Amino acid sequence: MTVTEFEPIIETLEEAYEIPHLNATRKISALLPHDYYETEKRYPVLYLQDGQNLFNPAAPFGDWAIDKSMAQLAEQGLGDLIIIAVDHGNEERISEYLPYYHPRFGEGKGNFYIQFMIEKLIPYINSHYRTLTDFENTGIGGSSMGGLISLHAGLKNPGVFGKMMIFSPSLWLSNKIFKSTKSFEPLEKSKIYLYSGGQESAEHLPNAHRLGGIIQEKMINGYHIDFRFSINEHGNHSEAHWREEFPKAVKWLYFNS
Repeated sequence: MTVTEFEPIIETLEEAYEIPHLNATRKISALLPHDYYETEKRYPVLYLQDGQNLFNPAAPFGDWAIDKSMAQLAEQGLGDLIIIAVDHGNEERISEYLPYYHPRFGEGKGNFYIQFMIEKLIPYINSHYRTLTDFENTGIGGSSMGGLISLHAGLKNPGVFGKMMIFSPSLWLSNKIFKSTKSFEPLEKSKIYLYSGGQESAEHLPNAHRLGGIIQEKMINGYHIDFRFSINEHGNHSEAHWREEFPKAVKWLYFNS
């Protein structure tokens, strides 16, 4: 088989899936293992934000090429994963991914967005696809603002999301995210993969180090967290670097038992 034969099956759930919690609609896509319809297997799931930038080479800032990465991983026998890609809301993106009040951006709608995922989207996916539904097999991830909302969701809902893929999170938006991390009560086998580039912004890597330090302190104090902090000293805030990091994070979160 060639790598292309391992490419995931991409299905559009809906072009305009209703999000009553935000009074909005979004395109939502599912990337299924290449042999999904030839097996009876159940699969872990990863919910990713910013769907427009994940597998569209024509995206304005480039894409993560997760379809290509998953094909290469599948060729190595590491393709048993369903990915759900949720498009962002364009001009509403910051507001919908912001879980706090911010003086410039106002009252964020992030908590409504996460409520939608937990109350509507995840049950829908679990009823339409053969998923492994426990927290150990359910992950959430994203980059920048998508990384911030994914981190917030994972910290606040450890019984739902047992894995977090957090790339270049916008930690500068609020100190509350550090407080949430300090009060995080993980369930056993919680896994967090944090990535940061050294060339993003002056405060970006120091903020990521601060976050990582809080997580490591919790581990020292006996909390059940498996944590990987990946740094690319030359990495800037771009899809090109998140694309490079994605297969490493998938391998570590889902296939590193």
